[in-house]
Amino acid sequence: MSDIIIQVENISKQYRLGQVSRKALSHDINRWWYKVRGKDDPYLKIGQKNDSAKNGTREYVWALRDINFEVKRGEVLGIIGKNGAGKSTLLKILSKVTAPTTGRIKTRGRIASLLEVGTGFHPELTGRENIFLNGAILGMTKKEIEKKFDEIVDFSGVELYIDTPVKRYSSGMYVRLAFAVAAHLEPDILIVDEVLAVGDAEFQKKCLGRIKDVSEKEGRTVLFVSHQMGSIAQLCNRAILLQNGKIIFDNVAKKTADYYLQTNSNELESFYNTESDEKLISFIREIELIDISGNLKSGFGTNEKIFLRLSVETKKYNPSIEIGLALFDKRKVRVFTIHEKLYNTILNKGKNKAEFIIELPGYFLAPGMYSWVATIHIPHQESYHLLEDVCTFSIIDTGTNLSDYEGKDMGIVLPNYKIIHV
Repeated sequence: MSDIIIQVENISKQYRLGQVSRKALSHDINRWWYKVRGKDDPYLKIGQKNDSAKNGTREYVWALRDINFEVKRGEVLGIIGKNGAGKSTLLKILSKVTAPTTGRIKTRGRIASLLEVGTGFHPELTGRENIFLNGAILGMTKKEIEKKFDEIVDFSGVELYIDTPVKRYSSGMYVRLAFAVAAHLEPDILIVDEVLAVGDAEFQKKCLGRIKDVSEKEGRTVLFVSHQMGSIAQLCNRAILLQNGKIIFDNVAKKTADYYLQTNSNELESFYNTESDEKLISFIREIELIDISGNLKSGFGTNEKIFLRLSVETKKYNPSIEIGLALFDKRKVRVFTIHEKLYNTILNKGKNKAEFIIELPGYFLAPGMYSWVATIHIPHQESYHLLEDVCTFSIIDTGTNLSDYEGKDMGIVLPNYKIIHV
């Protein structure tokens, strides 16, 4: 047990919904009265589960419920889940920003938290002055800050403006300096919440590299929250998945990330079926997205192949009839278009039905949301059947190495390029 640095036992956190009213004081008094008599909190039984997609039917909600896990010294633990799953609440409890409603936490060693990068910066003070101010707020001594001052400035990349008031900094410069201060603490436990959402692509790589150094070279324990599955898989030894305030999966980072992708794949419409319509001469009967095993899916990793299966029918022979497919990203930018003649290539003459699959390679689409437009038509004449925004799916970054990370928006395609030495 000596290598266990964090032990979380039955942690739960309950919040009150809506605006605080006069009843809040009466609830506090009632809670106190039950406590002094050695009885359970009367409001712990009435909270609803943490599901932000549904309207609240009660006054209280469980942001976390019965959380249990242990973290070993030197381990990097990833915490993943959708927005509202309880990730930030858990980190705030571990950082002692807020107290749990029930349960307890045992920690060994100094804790540093990067929950709100830049907290404690004063706009009228210079970058130099804010390094000392923010460092002191985060628990560093003046001697520690002086020792690391040059390293902090070099890491931030704002040396030219170090004696300028930070109110004149751009938002990116502000964040760079703030993270540089926090990243050079020397805690036993470092808690990081969505650090990849700040700064430009180059600085985000620096942040990832620094977190990796803290764990691998300095042997410190790191708790890391991110929506980037590639970063989770690369940085973390292990990851837990939160859903509606509960841990639903706890395993090595890669397996947890894969499970998260798999469970998310059920949320989008990966299947479309056309109802019978006698007026349609030619139509797409079914269109669906499947993985390499033939399972319906709408969440794919960057490394996965994507298969689009179509079933088409036509009641009228025309050698010019084509199937048209176009892929669009979330901004409705066309990624590519496919045109294929139905006869001679897909349909045999004399048959009126066909089923075929289109395969897209792995490492082709960048992370993001995509949807299909499909049609059976005669080019430049008429469209027999048009389907728009069908089979919506997501590509989630599964990563190959940290140098591949290009920021939050990586464009549309991942180029299969070669470097030629001349």
